[in-house]
Amino acid sequence: MEKVRWKRKGSLVAALLLMFFIGVSSEKIPVSNPRELKTSLGVQLNTKHRRLVVMDNGLVQVTLSNPEGEVIGIKYNEIDNVLETQNEEDNRGLIATDFKVIVQDENQVEVSFTRTWNISLRGSLAPLNVDKRYIMRRGVSGFYFYAIMERKEGWPDVDMDQIRTVFKLQQNKFHFMAISNDRQRIMPMPEDRATGQPLAYPEAVLLTDPINPDLRGEVDDKYQYSSEDKDIRVHGWISSDPPVGFWMITPSDEFRSGGPNKQDLTAHVGPVVLSMFTSTHYAGKEINTEFRNGEPWKKVFGPALVYLNSVSSEEKPLNLWEDAKRQMMVEVRKWPYNFPESVDFPKRNQRGGVFGQLRVHDRYMSNRLMWADSAYVGLAAPGGVGSWERDSKGYQFWTKANKRGYFSIKNVRQGDYNLYAWVPGIVGDYKYSANITVRAGSNINLGVLVYEPPRKGPTLWEIGIPDRSAAEFFVPDPYPTLANQLYTNHPEKFRQYGLWERYVDLYRNDDLEYTVGDSYHAKDWFFAHVTRDVGNRTYKPTTWRIIFELKHLNNNGHYTLQLALASATDSDLHVFCKAFSF
Repeated sequence: MEKVRWKRKGSLVAALLLMFFIGVSSEKIPVSNPRELKTSLGVQLNTKHRRLVVMDNGLVQVTLSNPEGEVIGIKYNEIDNVLETQNEEDNRGLIATDFKVIVQDENQVEVSFTRTWNISLRGSLAPLNVDKRYIMRRGVSGFYFYAIMERKEGWPDVDMDQIRTVFKLQQNKFHFMAISNDRQRIMPMPEDRATGQPLAYPEAVLLTDPINPDLRGEVDDKYQYSSEDKDIRVHGWISSDPPVGFWMITPSDEFRSGGPNKQDLTAHVGPVVLSMFTSTHYAGKEINTEFRNGEPWKKVFGPALVYLNSVSSEEKPLNLWEDAKRQMMVEVRKWPYNFPESVDFPKRNQRGGVFGQLRVHDRYMSNRLMWADSAYVGLAAPGGVGSWERDSKGYQFWTKANKRGYFSIKNVRQGDYNLYAWVPGIVGDYKYSANITVRAGSNINLGVLVYEPPRKGPTLWEIGIPDRSAAEFFVPDPYPTLANQLYTNHPEKFRQYGLWERYVDLYRNDDLEYTVGDSYHAKDWFFAHVTRDVGNRTYKPTTWRIIFELKHLNNNGHYTLQLALASATDSDLHVFCKAFSF
């Protein structure tokens, strides 16, 4: 959905839904002869219907609206259309105006749906040229999609809070959602949310009278199913009758925003499957994709694969998840794909690489250079230290170094980059001093790089681990009446609803007080610094105290307190230091 509204001095704010895929009733969709499909697995393209484009490879049949470029039908196995057919007709994404066949042969079909912006559209449509591409290949049980978005120099200002692709599946069939090996469950129905009790924000609902009585008393909240971008490779839904899986496979996150640890949505009640390209989720307006002063821009989002699979009724439905993971690994090994026809998507031989070793010099920890064990090392747009966390316009390429700090960043698009890194357990961000220009076929050896963490002297005390996570701190159990059973005894218990309210249960009268060295450890530190609810929708700040002793005070020296914040939203943090005698 292209939601556009005016913002200061004529700027536009747009939430761009590249493709919101819903179905139409099956009688409107031309269906190929199933006997023909079984004998011929070549890819077929049917454009005879004036308003429809049909791609078929004998495994999957996809119907697209012409010229809008919306997927309105996916026929697979025994299901005429896996997409929901009862959705609103205007609940669509970016609507194209022109259709073109890019490639058509028995091995591959690629089609393009474009929309070109001009000044007459100012104020009604986001100032973008959009090219939505769909690819169907022989022998692949699904279809690929990607989008090319472009702004010409001098075009009006615009803010794009999020750019995403959404599929809504048949709610009477797809009830089981899988995001990872340990995050899978039967999900509520949309009606359960409608009859449930709204909680602190619209996305969170207490299920009071669900269709499945086993879910009564649980909380449903789409944010509970978010993941870090580096972990969003495959997720989707399973239908038990017939046993069919629908999966979103994303083999690369080079086109996503905010780096590998940026959290974003995956799937939720609907049943809905998301492919999030950019968003302000978990980061706020700092990571908004905004353009000012006629800034030009062009970026390719994707390709990603919509993958469908099935098993016999005698097999376990969860075998579909295992197969989807195997297919995901196949796609990762094939990246970057060699079959998209757009000149804006470079093939492997049009890309380059960067490699080297990162070491850490911290004389207060070791007299020798230390290995940057498991460091995250990446290339992103040139900027300041840590600027990659706020970047949503460019491409990013990240890898994880081995235990000796050796890293290799492969398949990098041509361009100018800075190299950034951070090391688990080491405070701060690293940035290589010089810009790096990657060209086709280049393989740049940076040699040994040395990171010197910011510090003024030896560490006197430390609470927690600087690793962009709050997992080591105390995460309370949720209220029993506000739990999601998926996260009971789960390592990601922090995703439970309402945990912030447990603070006042633990600290009813006085705020948290932590005494360094007094048998205290990270588990004595509440995982989030929250306000105190004093009733009547009134919240007061909380003041936490850290008490520590300096046995050998250097009156001529300076002492530095360093804070590493995993996340902060709408926050105002004040730090005071006070000395007193024991």
